Amino acid sequence: MNFSRLDWIVLAVTLLCIILYGVYKSRATKDLDGYFLNDRQTPWWIVMLSIMGTQASAVTFLSAPGQAYTDGMRFVQYYFGLPLAMVVVCIFFVPIFRRLKVYTAYEFLEQRFDLKTRLLTSLLFMLSRSLSTGISIIAPALVLHSMLGWDLTITNIFMGGLLLIYTTTGGAKAVAYTQQLQFVVIYAAMFAAAWWAIRMLPEGVGVSEALHISGKSGKLNVITSGFTENGFDWKDRFNIWSGVIGGLFLTLSYFGTDQSQVGRYLTARSEGESKLGLLLNGVVKVPLQFGILLIGIFIFSFYQFHKTPAYFNLAEERNAKSGKYAGEYIAAETQYQQLQEEKRGTLGELAAAIKVNDETAISRYREELQLHEVAAKRQRDSVKAIIRKANPGSDGNDTNYIFLRFVGDTLPNGLVGLIIAIIFLAAWGSIAPALNSLASSTMVDYHKRLTKRPITPLQEYKWSKRYTLLWGIVCIIMAQFAYNLGNSLIEAVNILGSLFYGPILGIFLVAFWLKRVGGHAVFTAAALAEVVVLTVYFLKIVSFLWLNVIGALAVILFSLVLQPFCPAKKQVVKEG
Repeated sequence: MNFSRLDWIVLAVTLLCIILYGVYKSRATKDLDGYFLNDRQTPWWIVMLSIMGTQASAVTFLSAPGQAYTDGMRFVQYYFGLPLAMVVVCIFFVPIFRRLKVYTAYEFLEQRFDLKTRLLTSLLFMLSRSLSTGISIIAPALVLHSMLGWDLTITNIFMGGLLLIYTTTGGAKAVAYTQQLQFVVIYAAMFAAAWWAIRMLPEGVGVSEALHISGKSGKLNVITSGFTENGFDWKDRFNIWSGVIGGLFLTLSYFGTDQSQVGRYLTARSEGESKLGLLLNGVVKVPLQFGILLIGIFIFSFYQFHKTPAYFNLAEERNAKSGKYAGEYIAAETQYQQLQEEKRGTLGELAAAIKVNDETAISRYREELQLHEVAAKRQRDSVKAIIRKANPGSDGNDTNYIFLRFVGDTLPNGLVGLIIAIIFLAAWGSIAPALNSLASSTMVDYHKRLTKRPITPLQEYKWSKRYTLLWGIVCIIMAQFAYNLGNSLIEAVNILGSLFYGPILGIFLVAFWLKRVGGHAVFTAAALAEVVVLTVYFLKIVSFLWLNVIGALAVILFSLVLQPFCPAKKQVVKEG
Protein backbone atom coordinates (compact mmCIF):
# COMPACT_ATOMS: atom_id res chain seq x y z
CA MET A 1 0.00 0.00 0.00
CA ASN A 2 1.56 3.27 -1.17
CA PHE A 3 0.24 6.12 1.01
CA SER A 4 2.46 9.16 0.48
CA ARG A 5 2.85 12.45 2.31
CA LEU A 6 0.74 14.08 -0.43
CA ASP A 7 -2.05 11.58 0.28
CA TRP A 8 -1.97 12.45 3.98
CA ILE A 9 -2.19 16.16 3.13
CA VAL A 10 -5.13 15.64 0.75
CA LEU A 11 -6.92 13.44 3.30
CA ALA A 12 -6.38 15.86 6.20
CA VAL A 13 -7.31 19.01 4.25
CA THR A 14 -10.47 17.45 2.76
CA LEU A 15 -11.76 16.20 6.12
CA LEU A 16 -10.83 19.43 7.91
CA CYS A 17 -12.69 21.53 5.35
CA ILE A 18 -15.84 19.45 5.77
CA ILE A 19 -15.68 19.67 9.58
CA LEU A 20 -15.11 23.44 9.52
CA TYR A 21 -17.89 23.93 6.97
CA GLY A 22 -20.23 21.85 9.13
CA VAL A 23 -19.37 23.88 12.23
CA TYR A 24 -19.84 27.10 10.24
CA LYS A 25 -23.30 25.93 9.15
CA SER A 26 -24.16 24.91 12.73
CA ARG A 27 -25.80 28.21 13.60
CA ALA A 28 -29.28 26.76 13.94
CA THR A 29 -32.15 28.18 15.98
CA LYS A 30 -31.85 26.77 19.47
CA ASP A 31 -35.13 24.87 19.58
CA LEU A 32 -36.49 21.61 18.13
CA ASP A 33 -37.56 23.20 14.84
CA GLY A 34 -34.09 24.59 14.28
CA TYR A 35 -32.09 21.61 15.51
CA PHE A 36 -34.06 18.81 13.83
CA LEU A 37 -35.76 20.54 10.87
CA ASN A 38 -33.60 23.60 10.06
CA ASP A 39 -36.72 25.75 10.70
CA ARG A 40 -38.23 24.04 7.61
CA GLN A 41 -36.25 26.38 5.34
CA THR A 42 -34.17 23.97 3.21
CA PRO A 43 -34.43 24.48 -0.60
CA TRP A 44 -35.46 21.52 -2.79
CA TRP A 45 -32.05 20.91 -4.35
CA ILE A 46 -30.38 20.61 -0.94
CA VAL A 47 -33.24 18.31 0.12
CA MET A 48 -32.48 16.11 -2.90
CA LEU A 49 -28.74 16.04 -2.23
CA SER A 50 -29.38 15.41 1.46
CA ILE A 51 -31.67 12.46 0.65
CA MET A 52 -29.10 11.04 -1.76
CA GLY A 53 -26.25 11.68 0.67
CA THR A 54 -28.11 9.84 3.42
CA GLN A 55 -28.55 6.84 1.08
CA ALA A 56 -25.03 6.86 -0.33
CA SER A 57 -23.01 5.84 2.70
CA ALA A 58 -19.39 4.72 2.73
CA VAL A 59 -20.85 1.23 2.42
CA THR A 60 -22.03 2.12 -1.10
CA PHE A 61 -18.65 3.32 -2.34
CA LEU A 62 -16.60 0.81 -0.40
CA SER A 63 -18.64 -2.29 -1.14
CA ALA A 64 -20.64 -1.75 -4.35
CA PRO A 65 -17.66 -1.99 -6.76
CA GLY A 66 -16.58 -5.21 -5.02
CA GLN A 67 -20.16 -6.48 -5.22
CA ALA A 68 -20.12 -5.95 -9.00
CA TYR A 69 -16.63 -7.46 -9.27
CA THR A 70 -17.71 -10.71 -7.61
CA ASP A 71 -21.42 -10.97 -8.45
CA GLY A 72 -21.89 -8.77 -11.49
CA MET A 73 -24.30 -5.91 -12.07
CA ARG A 74 -27.46 -7.64 -10.89
CA PHE A 75 -27.45 -5.75 -7.57
CA VAL A 76 -28.73 -2.70 -9.49
CA GLN A 77 -32.13 -4.47 -9.73
CA TYR A 78 -32.51 -3.76 -6.01
CA TYR A 79 -33.14 -0.10 -6.96
CA PHE A 80 -35.77 -0.74 -9.65
CA GLY A 81 -38.64 -0.23 -7.20
CA LEU A 82 -37.26 3.14 -6.05
CA PRO A 83 -38.90 5.49 -8.62
CA LEU A 84 -42.36 4.04 -7.97
CA ALA A 85 -41.76 4.24 -4.21
CA MET A 86 -41.00 7.98 -4.55
CA VAL A 87 -44.36 8.54 -6.27
CA VAL A 88 -46.25 6.65 -3.53
CA VAL A 89 -44.42 8.54 -0.76
CA CYS A 90 -45.26 11.87 -2.42
CA ILE A 91 -48.95 10.95 -2.73
CA PHE A 92 -49.64 9.40 0.68
CA PHE A 93 -46.87 10.20 3.16
CA VAL A 94 -45.60 13.72 2.49
CA PRO A 95 -49.00 15.53 2.56
CA ILE A 96 -49.95 14.05 5.94
CA PHE A 97 -46.55 14.67 7.55
CA ARG A 98 -46.40 18.23 6.25
CA ARG A 99 -50.02 19.03 7.18
CA LEU A 100 -49.60 17.78 10.74
CA LYS A 101 -46.25 19.59 11.13
CA VAL A 102 -44.71 16.58 12.85
CA TYR A 103 -41.08 16.26 13.92
CA THR A 104 -41.08 12.48 13.49
CA ALA A 105 -43.16 10.16 11.32
CA TYR A 106 -44.32 8.29 14.41
CA GLU A 107 -46.24 11.22 15.93
CA PHE A 108 -48.90 10.59 13.28
CA LEU A 109 -49.38 7.02 14.55
CA GLU A 110 -50.43 8.15 18.02
CA GLN A 111 -53.09 10.38 16.55
CA ARG A 112 -54.28 7.62 14.22
CA PHE A 113 -53.97 4.72 16.70
CA ASP A 114 -52.58 5.17 20.21
CA LEU A 115 -49.41 5.85 22.20
CA LYS A 116 -48.18 2.26 22.41
CA THR A 117 -48.28 1.88 18.61
CA ARG A 118 -46.27 5.07 18.24
CA LEU A 119 -43.69 3.93 20.78
CA LEU A 120 -43.39 0.43 19.26
CA THR A 121 -42.85 1.78 15.75
CA SER A 122 -40.32 4.33 16.95
CA LEU A 123 -38.49 1.59 18.86
CA LEU A 124 -38.36 -0.66 15.77
CA PHE A 125 -36.93 2.24 13.81
CA MET A 126 -34.28 2.94 16.45
CA LEU A 127 -33.21 -0.72 16.52
CA SER A 128 -32.96 -0.85 12.73
CA ARG A 129 -31.20 2.48 12.28
CA SER A 130 -28.68 2.04 15.10
CA LEU A 131 -27.61 -1.38 13.79
CA SER A 132 -27.27 -0.07 10.23
CA THR A 133 -25.40 3.00 11.43
CA GLY A 134 -22.91 0.74 13.19
CA ILE A 135 -22.08 -0.80 9.80
CA SER A 136 -21.73 2.66 8.27
CA ILE A 137 -19.30 3.67 11.01
CA ILE A 138 -17.15 0.56 10.68
CA ALA A 139 -16.76 1.03 6.90
CA PRO A 140 -14.16 3.84 6.97
CA ALA A 141 -12.43 2.23 9.94
CA LEU A 142 -11.89 -0.85 7.79
CA VAL A 143 -10.08 1.35 5.27
CA LEU A 144 -7.32 2.39 7.63
CA HIS A 145 -7.25 -1.00 9.35
CA SER A 146 -6.72 -2.89 6.10
CA MET A 147 -4.57 -0.45 4.16
CA LEU A 148 -2.46 1.11 6.90
CA GLY A 149 -2.64 -1.48 9.66
CA TRP A 150 -4.28 0.86 12.19
CA ASP A 151 -6.02 -0.69 15.17
CA LEU A 152 -9.69 -1.17 14.27
CA THR A 153 -11.10 -0.12 17.65
CA ILE A 154 -9.04 3.09 17.92
CA THR A 155 -9.80 4.00 14.29
CA ASN A 156 -13.50 3.37 14.84
CA ILE A 157 -13.60 5.65 17.91
CA PHE A 158 -11.51 8.33 16.18
CA MET A 159 -13.71 8.47 13.07
CA GLY A 160 -16.95 8.46 15.04
CA GLY A 161 -15.61 11.20 17.29
CA LEU A 162 -14.74 13.53 14.40
CA LEU A 163 -18.23 13.13 12.99
CA LEU A 164 -19.88 14.03 16.31
CA ILE A 165 -18.16 17.44 16.32
CA TYR A 166 -20.52 19.04 13.79
CA THR A 167 -23.45 16.61 14.04
CA THR A 168 -23.99 17.26 17.75
CA THR A 169 -23.32 20.98 17.38
CA GLY A 170 -25.39 21.84 14.35
CA GLY A 171 -28.19 19.32 13.94
CA ALA A 172 -30.15 19.13 10.68
CA LYS A 173 -28.73 22.32 9.18
CA ALA A 174 -25.11 21.20 9.51
CA VAL A 175 -26.07 17.77 8.17
CA ALA A 176 -27.89 19.09 5.09
CA TYR A 177 -25.31 21.67 4.05
CA THR A 178 -22.26 19.47 4.54
CA GLN A 179 -23.95 16.75 2.49
CA GLN A 180 -24.11 18.95 -0.62
CA LEU A 181 -20.35 19.52 -0.48
CA GLN A 182 -19.68 15.87 0.30
CA PHE A 183 -21.86 14.76 -2.63
CA VAL A 184 -19.86 16.72 -5.20
CA VAL A 185 -16.46 15.59 -3.89
CA ILE A 186 -17.55 11.95 -3.57
CA TYR A 187 -18.88 11.43 -7.07
CA ALA A 188 -16.03 13.36 -8.69
CA ALA A 189 -13.47 11.16 -6.94
CA MET A 190 -15.30 7.90 -7.69
CA PHE A 191 -15.51 8.61 -11.40
CA ALA A 192 -11.86 9.66 -11.37
CA ALA A 193 -11.13 6.14 -10.08
CA ALA A 194 -13.20 4.67 -12.94
CA TRP A 195 -11.32 6.79 -15.48
CA TRP A 196 -8.02 5.59 -14.05
CA ALA A 197 -9.06 1.93 -14.32
CA ILE A 198 -9.96 2.46 -17.99
CA ARG A 199 -6.75 4.40 -18.63
CA MET A 200 -4.66 1.53 -17.24
CA LEU A 201 -6.10 -1.05 -19.64
CA PRO A 202 -3.60 -2.41 -22.21
CA GLU A 203 -3.16 -0.64 -25.53
CA GLY A 204 -5.84 -1.76 -27.93
CA VAL A 205 -8.34 -2.55 -25.15
CA GLY A 206 -10.91 0.20 -24.76
CA VAL A 207 -14.22 0.57 -22.96
CA SER A 208 -16.15 -1.60 -25.45
CA GLU A 209 -13.60 -4.43 -25.29
CA ALA A 210 -13.49 -4.22 -21.47
CA LEU A 211 -17.28 -4.46 -21.30
CA HIS A 212 -17.29 -7.34 -23.79
CA ILE A 213 -14.76 -9.29 -21.71
CA SER A 214 -16.70 -8.60 -18.50
CA GLY A 215 -19.91 -9.63 -20.21
CA LYS A 216 -18.47 -12.95 -21.33
CA SER A 217 -17.35 -13.52 -17.74
CA GLY A 218 -20.96 -13.12 -16.58
CA LYS A 219 -20.54 -9.69 -14.98
CA LEU A 220 -23.03 -7.66 -17.06
CA ASN A 221 -26.04 -9.50 -15.67
CA VAL A 222 -28.10 -6.32 -15.24
CA ILE A 223 -31.44 -8.14 -15.63
CA THR A 224 -31.94 -11.63 -14.19
CA SER A 225 -35.26 -13.47 -13.98
CA GLY A 226 -34.65 -15.57 -10.87
CA PHE A 227 -35.99 -18.65 -12.65
CA THR A 228 -34.03 -21.90 -12.80
CA GLU A 229 -34.80 -25.32 -14.23
CA ASN A 230 -36.61 -26.00 -10.94
CA GLY A 231 -38.79 -22.89 -11.15
CA PHE A 232 -38.48 -19.54 -9.39
CA ASP A 233 -35.69 -19.39 -6.81
CA TRP A 234 -37.06 -17.48 -3.82
CA LYS A 235 -33.60 -17.51 -2.23
CA ASP A 236 -32.02 -15.70 -5.18
CA ARG A 237 -30.92 -12.39 -3.71
CA PHE A 238 -31.25 -10.10 -6.72
CA ASN A 239 -33.53 -10.51 -9.71
CA ILE A 240 -36.07 -8.36 -11.53
CA TRP A 241 -38.96 -9.57 -9.33
CA SER A 242 -37.29 -9.22 -5.95
CA GLY A 243 -35.91 -5.87 -7.10
CA VAL A 244 -39.19 -4.36 -8.33
CA ILE A 245 -41.50 -5.86 -5.67
CA GLY A 246 -39.22 -6.40 -2.67
CA GLY A 247 -37.22 -3.26 -3.51
CA LEU A 248 -40.46 -1.26 -3.75
CA PHE A 249 -41.54 -2.31 -0.25
CA LEU A 250 -38.08 -1.72 1.21
CA THR A 251 -37.61 1.74 -0.31
CA LEU A 252 -41.22 2.66 0.46
CA SER A 253 -40.55 1.91 4.11
CA TYR A 254 -37.15 3.60 4.04
CA PHE A 255 -38.38 6.87 2.52
CA GLY A 256 -41.86 6.83 3.98
CA THR A 257 -41.28 5.67 7.56
CA ASP A 258 -37.55 5.80 8.39
CA GLN A 259 -36.94 9.01 10.32
CA SER A 260 -33.43 9.36 8.86
CA GLN A 261 -35.09 10.07 5.48
CA VAL A 262 -38.38 11.57 6.66
CA GLY A 263 -36.34 14.10 8.60
CA ARG A 264 -34.54 15.13 5.40
CA TYR A 265 -37.62 16.14 3.41
CA LEU A 266 -39.50 17.59 6.39
CA THR A 267 -36.82 20.33 6.42
CA ALA A 268 -38.03 21.62 3.02
CA ARG A 269 -39.62 25.04 2.68
CA SER A 270 -42.89 23.65 1.34
CA GLU A 271 -44.72 20.43 0.51
CA GLY A 272 -43.94 20.98 -3.17
CA GLU A 273 -40.20 21.23 -2.49
CA SER A 274 -40.32 18.07 -0.37
CA LYS A 275 -41.95 16.22 -3.25
CA LEU A 276 -39.57 17.66 -5.86
CA GLY A 277 -36.53 16.54 -3.87
CA LEU A 278 -37.95 13.02 -3.52
CA LEU A 279 -39.01 12.66 -7.17
CA LEU A 280 -35.67 13.85 -8.50
CA ASN A 281 -33.95 11.39 -6.19
CA GLY A 282 -36.04 8.65 -7.80
CA VAL A 283 -34.91 9.76 -11.25
CA VAL A 284 -31.21 10.23 -10.48
CA LYS A 285 -30.46 7.43 -8.02
CA VAL A 286 -30.74 4.41 -10.35
CA PRO A 287 -28.27 5.66 -13.01
CA LEU A 288 -25.88 6.87 -10.31
CA GLN A 289 -25.93 3.46 -8.61
CA PHE A 290 -25.48 1.82 -12.01
CA GLY A 291 -22.38 3.97 -12.48
CA ILE A 292 -20.94 3.01 -9.08
CA LEU A 293 -21.41 -0.69 -9.87
CA LEU A 294 -19.88 -0.14 -13.31
CA ILE A 295 -16.69 0.99 -11.59
CA GLY A 296 -16.43 -2.56 -10.23
CA ILE A 297 -16.81 -3.90 -13.78
CA PHE A 298 -13.93 -1.75 -15.02
CA ILE A 299 -11.81 -2.85 -12.05
CA PHE A 300 -12.62 -6.46 -12.99
CA SER A 301 -11.50 -5.76 -16.56
CA PHE A 302 -8.35 -4.07 -15.28
CA TYR A 303 -7.39 -7.10 -13.22
CA GLN A 304 -7.85 -9.40 -16.20
CA PHE A 305 -4.73 -7.81 -17.71
CA HIS A 306 -2.75 -7.06 -14.53
CA LYS A 307 -1.59 -9.09 -11.56
CA THR A 308 -4.63 -9.93 -9.44
CA PRO A 309 -4.30 -10.36 -5.66
CA ALA A 310 -5.20 -13.87 -4.56
CA TYR A 311 -6.93 -12.24 -1.58
CA PHE A 312 -7.87 -8.55 -1.47
CA ASN A 313 -7.82 -7.92 2.30
CA LEU A 314 -4.26 -6.73 2.77
CA ALA A 315 -4.32 -7.09 6.57
CA GLU A 316 -5.48 -10.73 6.38
CA GLU A 317 -2.92 -11.44 3.66
CA ARG A 318 -0.12 -10.09 5.83
CA ASN A 319 -1.36 -12.19 8.74
CA ALA A 320 -1.39 -15.39 6.64
CA LYS A 321 2.10 -14.73 5.26
CA SER A 322 3.59 -14.14 8.71
CA GLY A 323 2.07 -17.13 10.53
CA LYS A 324 2.47 -20.89 10.51
CA TYR A 325 0.48 -21.22 7.30
CA ALA A 326 2.81 -18.89 5.38
CA GLY A 327 4.28 -21.65 3.18
CA GLU A 328 0.87 -23.06 2.35
CA TYR A 329 -0.51 -19.61 1.53
CA ILE A 330 2.42 -18.61 -0.68
CA ALA A 331 2.18 -21.89 -2.61
CA ALA A 332 -1.57 -21.41 -3.18
CA GLU A 333 -1.00 -17.78 -4.17
CA THR A 334 1.70 -18.78 -6.67
CA GLN A 335 -0.58 -21.34 -8.27
CA TYR A 336 -3.36 -18.76 -8.49
CA GLN A 337 -1.03 -16.31 -10.26
CA GLN A 338 -0.04 -19.02 -12.75
CA LEU A 339 -3.71 -19.60 -13.57
CA GLN A 340 -4.22 -15.85 -13.94
CA GLU A 341 -1.26 -15.63 -16.32
CA GLU A 342 -2.77 -18.35 -18.52
CA LYS A 343 -6.10 -16.51 -18.48
CA ARG A 344 -4.43 -13.24 -19.49
CA GLY A 345 -3.02 -14.96 -22.56
CA THR A 346 -6.49 -16.11 -23.58
CA LEU A 347 -7.91 -12.63 -22.92
CA GLY A 348 -5.31 -11.08 -25.20
CA GLU A 349 -6.32 -13.44 -27.98
CA LEU A 350 -10.01 -12.74 -27.32
CA ALA A 351 -9.47 -8.96 -27.45
CA ALA A 352 -7.65 -9.33 -30.78
CA ALA A 353 -10.46 -11.51 -32.17
CA ILE A 354 -13.05 -8.93 -31.07
CA LYS A 355 -11.11 -6.20 -32.88
CA VAL A 356 -11.32 -8.04 -36.23
CA ASN A 357 -14.78 -9.48 -35.52
CA ASP A 358 -13.61 -13.10 -35.96
CA GLU A 359 -16.68 -14.92 -34.60
CA THR A 360 -15.10 -18.40 -34.80
CA ALA A 361 -12.09 -17.33 -32.75
CA ILE A 362 -14.28 -15.32 -30.37
CA SER A 363 -16.40 -18.40 -29.65
CA ARG A 364 -13.33 -20.58 -29.03
CA TYR A 365 -11.64 -18.10 -26.70
CA ARG A 366 -14.89 -17.54 -24.80
CA GLU A 367 -15.04 -21.23 -23.96
CA GLU A 368 -11.38 -21.23 -22.90
CA LEU A 369 -12.01 -18.14 -20.77
CA GLN A 370 -14.88 -19.84 -18.94
CA LEU A 371 -12.63 -22.81 -18.11
CA HIS A 372 -9.98 -20.41 -16.78
CA GLU A 373 -12.61 -18.66 -14.66
CA VAL A 374 -13.72 -21.94 -13.08
CA ALA A 375 -10.15 -22.97 -12.29
CA ALA A 376 -9.27 -19.54 -10.87
CA LYS A 377 -12.39 -19.48 -8.68
CA ARG A 378 -11.57 -22.93 -7.33
CA GLN A 379 -8.03 -21.85 -6.50
CA ARG A 380 -9.22 -18.63 -4.84
CA ASP A 381 -11.53 -20.72 -2.66
CA SER A 382 -8.42 -22.61 -1.55
CA VAL A 383 -6.73 -19.32 -0.69
CA LYS A 384 -9.76 -18.26 1.35
CA ALA A 385 -9.69 -21.56 3.23
CA ILE A 386 -6.09 -20.88 4.26
CA ILE A 387 -7.06 -17.37 5.38
CA ARG A 388 -9.74 -18.88 7.62
CA LYS A 389 -7.23 -21.34 9.08
CA ALA A 390 -4.73 -18.55 9.74
CA ASN A 391 -7.44 -16.44 11.39
CA PRO A 392 -10.43 -18.49 12.64
CA GLY A 393 -12.26 -15.22 13.30
CA SER A 394 -12.29 -14.36 9.59
CA ASP A 395 -15.13 -15.39 7.30
CA GLY A 396 -12.88 -15.39 4.24
CA ASN A 397 -14.99 -12.75 2.48
CA ASP A 398 -12.85 -10.04 0.85
CA THR A 399 -15.57 -8.37 -1.27
CA ASN A 400 -15.42 -5.18 0.80
CA TYR A 401 -11.69 -4.79 0.11
CA ILE A 402 -11.56 -5.12 -3.69
CA PHE A 403 -12.03 -1.41 -4.40
CA LEU A 404 -9.63 -0.46 -1.58
CA ARG A 405 -6.91 -2.77 -2.90
CA PHE A 406 -7.27 -1.35 -6.39
CA VAL A 407 -7.01 2.19 -5.02
CA GLY A 408 -3.97 1.43 -2.88
CA ASP A 409 -2.08 -0.56 -5.49
CA THR A 410 -2.69 1.45 -8.65
CA LEU A 411 -3.86 5.05 -8.17
CA PRO A 412 -1.29 7.89 -8.19
CA ASN A 413 -0.27 9.85 -5.11
CA GLY A 414 -2.84 12.43 -4.10
CA LEU A 415 -5.73 10.61 -5.73
CA VAL A 416 -5.32 7.78 -3.19
CA GLY A 417 -5.72 10.29 -0.37
CA LEU A 418 -8.78 11.79 -2.06
CA ILE A 419 -10.44 8.38 -2.48
CA ILE A 420 -9.81 7.54 1.17
CA ALA A 421 -11.25 10.95 2.10
CA ILE A 422 -14.45 10.32 0.16
CA ILE A 423 -14.93 7.01 1.99
CA PHE A 424 -14.93 9.04 5.21
CA LEU A 425 -17.14 11.76 3.74
CA ALA A 426 -19.68 9.23 2.50
CA ALA A 427 -19.73 7.62 5.93
CA TRP A 428 -20.33 10.96 7.59
CA GLY A 429 -22.99 11.85 5.01
CA SER A 430 -25.13 8.89 6.07
CA ILE A 431 -24.20 8.63 9.75
CA ALA A 432 -24.90 12.27 10.60
CA PRO A 433 -28.58 12.23 9.55
CA ALA A 434 -28.96 8.80 11.17
CA LEU A 435 -27.79 10.17 14.52
CA ASN A 436 -29.95 13.26 14.04
CA SER A 437 -33.00 11.07 13.38
CA LEU A 438 -32.28 8.74 16.32
CA ALA A 439 -32.01 11.77 18.59
CA SER A 440 -35.25 13.27 17.24
CA SER A 441 -37.16 10.03 17.81
CA THR A 442 -35.76 9.70 21.32
CA MET A 443 -36.49 13.31 22.19
CA VAL A 444 -39.91 13.71 20.54
CA ASP A 445 -41.39 10.21 20.78
CA TYR A 446 -40.09 9.29 24.23
CA HIS A 447 -38.61 12.11 26.30
CA LYS A 448 -40.99 14.92 25.39
CA ARG A 449 -44.02 12.64 25.15
CA LEU A 450 -43.50 10.69 28.37
CA THR A 451 -41.97 13.27 30.71
CA LYS A 452 -44.38 14.92 33.14
CA ARG A 453 -42.17 17.91 33.83
CA PRO A 454 -42.55 20.83 31.35
CA ILE A 455 -39.33 22.00 29.73
CA THR A 456 -38.46 25.14 27.79
CA PRO A 457 -37.49 25.18 24.07
CA LEU A 458 -33.88 25.84 25.08
CA GLN A 459 -33.90 22.81 27.40
CA GLU A 460 -35.38 20.69 24.57
CA TYR A 461 -32.53 21.84 22.34
CA LYS A 462 -29.90 20.93 24.94
CA TRP A 463 -31.45 17.51 25.55
CA SER A 464 -31.52 16.89 21.79
CA LYS A 465 -27.76 17.53 21.58
CA ARG A 466 -27.20 15.11 24.47
CA TYR A 467 -29.24 12.40 22.74
CA THR A 468 -27.27 12.92 19.52
CA LEU A 469 -24.05 12.44 21.45
CA LEU A 470 -25.44 9.41 23.27
CA TRP A 471 -26.58 7.70 20.06
CA GLY A 472 -23.21 8.45 18.52
CA ILE A 473 -21.50 6.57 21.34
CA VAL A 474 -24.01 3.68 21.09
CA CYS A 475 -23.48 3.32 17.33
CA ILE A 476 -19.69 3.44 17.70
CA ILE A 477 -19.98 0.54 20.17
CA MET A 478 -22.29 -1.35 17.78
CA ALA A 479 -19.76 -0.85 14.99
CA GLN A 480 -17.35 -3.08 16.88
CA PHE A 481 -19.72 -6.01 16.31
CA ALA A 482 -20.25 -5.31 12.60
CA TYR A 483 -16.81 -6.42 11.38
CA ASN A 484 -17.41 -10.00 10.21
CA LEU A 485 -20.96 -10.31 8.93
CA GLY A 486 -20.33 -12.82 6.14
CA ASN A 487 -21.76 -10.47 3.47
CA SER A 488 -20.61 -7.46 1.56
CA LEU A 489 -21.33 -4.41 3.71
CA ILE A 490 -23.88 -3.10 1.21
CA GLU A 491 -25.83 -6.34 1.52
CA ALA A 492 -25.49 -6.45 5.30
CA VAL A 493 -26.92 -2.98 5.82
CA ASN A 494 -29.94 -3.79 3.64
CA ILE A 495 -30.47 -7.15 5.34
CA LEU A 496 -30.59 -5.48 8.76
CA GLY A 497 -33.08 -2.91 7.45
CA SER A 498 -35.26 -5.64 5.95
CA LEU A 499 -35.65 -7.30 9.35
CA PHE A 500 -37.68 -4.29 10.57
CA TYR A 501 -38.87 -2.29 7.57
CA GLY A 502 -41.75 -4.58 6.58
CA PRO A 503 -43.68 -4.41 9.87
CA ILE A 504 -43.03 -0.65 10.17
CA LEU A 505 -44.38 -0.08 6.66
CA GLY A 506 -47.35 -2.34 7.39
CA ILE A 507 -48.36 -0.16 10.35
CA PHE A 508 -48.41 2.95 8.16
CA LEU A 509 -50.30 1.22 5.34
CA VAL A 510 -52.97 0.14 7.82
CA ALA A 511 -53.09 3.70 9.13
CA PHE A 512 -53.66 5.09 5.64
CA TRP A 513 -55.95 2.52 4.08
CA LEU A 514 -57.73 0.49 6.79
CA LYS A 515 -59.60 3.17 8.69
CA ARG A 516 -61.61 0.72 10.81
CA VAL A 517 -58.54 -0.94 12.33
CA GLY A 518 -57.64 0.39 15.76
CA GLY A 519 -54.53 0.59 17.88
CA HIS A 520 -54.88 -2.69 19.79
CA ALA A 521 -55.19 -4.75 16.60
CA VAL A 522 -52.35 -3.09 14.69
CA PHE A 523 -50.02 -3.18 17.72
CA THR A 524 -50.52 -6.94 18.15
CA ALA A 525 -50.33 -7.47 14.39
CA ALA A 526 -47.01 -5.64 14.19
CA ALA A 527 -45.52 -7.72 17.01
CA LEU A 528 -46.68 -10.96 15.37
CA ALA A 529 -45.41 -9.81 11.95
CA GLU A 530 -41.96 -9.09 13.40
CA VAL A 531 -41.84 -12.63 14.78
CA VAL A 532 -42.81 -13.98 11.34
CA VAL A 533 -40.10 -11.94 9.60
CA LEU A 534 -37.37 -13.05 12.00
CA THR A 535 -38.50 -16.68 11.73
CA VAL A 536 -38.46 -16.60 7.91
CA TYR A 537 -35.04 -14.95 7.95
CA PHE A 538 -33.37 -17.38 10.34
CA LEU A 539 -34.89 -20.37 8.52
CA LYS A 540 -33.52 -18.91 5.24
CA ILE A 541 -36.80 -19.49 3.42
CA VAL A 542 -36.50 -16.51 1.03
CA SER A 543 -33.92 -13.85 0.17
CA PHE A 544 -33.87 -10.73 2.31
CA LEU A 545 -35.73 -8.39 -0.08
CA TRP A 546 -38.88 -10.50 0.23
CA LEU A 547 -38.84 -9.98 4.02
CA ASN A 548 -40.09 -6.43 3.44
CA VAL A 549 -43.11 -7.71 1.52
CA ILE A 550 -43.82 -10.45 4.07
CA GLY A 551 -43.61 -8.06 7.03
CA ALA A 552 -45.89 -5.41 5.53
CA LEU A 553 -48.54 -7.85 4.28
CA ALA A 554 -48.44 -9.78 7.58
CA VAL A 555 -49.32 -6.63 9.53
CA ILE A 556 -52.24 -5.92 7.19
CA LEU A 557 -53.51 -9.52 7.35
CA PHE A 558 -53.15 -9.88 11.12
CA SER A 559 -54.81 -6.49 11.66
CA LEU A 560 -57.86 -7.52 9.66
CA VAL A 561 -58.09 -10.85 11.50
CA LEU A 562 -57.58 -9.36 14.97
CA GLN A 563 -59.74 -6.23 14.68
CA PRO A 564 -63.10 -8.01 15.34
CA PHE A 565 -61.61 -9.27 18.62
CA CYS A 566 -60.08 -5.90 19.53
CA PRO A 567 -62.85 -3.33 19.26
CA ALA A 568 -61.38 0.11 19.62
CA LYS A 569 -62.59 3.65 19.45
CA LYS A 570 -61.78 5.10 16.08
CA GLN A 571 -58.89 7.54 16.28
CA VAL A 572 -59.18 10.90 14.58
CA VAL A 573 -56.08 12.52 13.14
CA LYS A 574 -55.82 16.08 14.33
CA GLU A 575 -54.57 18.57 11.82
CA GLY A 576 -52.05 21.18 12.84
